[in-house]
Amino acid sequence: MGRYLLMWQLDPARVPVDPKERGAGWAGLIGMVKKDMEKGISKDWGAFVGEGRGYCVVEGTETEISVMVQQYSPIVHFETHPVMSVSQVEEMLGALSK
Repeated sequence: MGRYLLMWQLDPARVPVDPKERGAGWAGLIGMVKKDMEKGISKDWGAFVGEGRGYCVVEGTETEISVMVQQYSPIVHFETHPVMSVSQVEEMLGALSK
């Protein structure tokens, strides 16, 4: 199971101009985020203040993460970065020392 940092960004062309519609859209997205957190796939989520983008930290297989991000398509676009824990970095450093 891998751990990933996902940088997300709303597609501005799909964000409603009407504030009520925009609020309803955000509410729907936040509901999906909460479900991902309840499932244990998403470990952390945040939005950058004043921007239509943010980040989340997720754990799972490549397939599980792919299924999770596809539910947000085409409204949200993701940039995905696999990340290593401290122990994984220490293991890598140990391999370098041999």
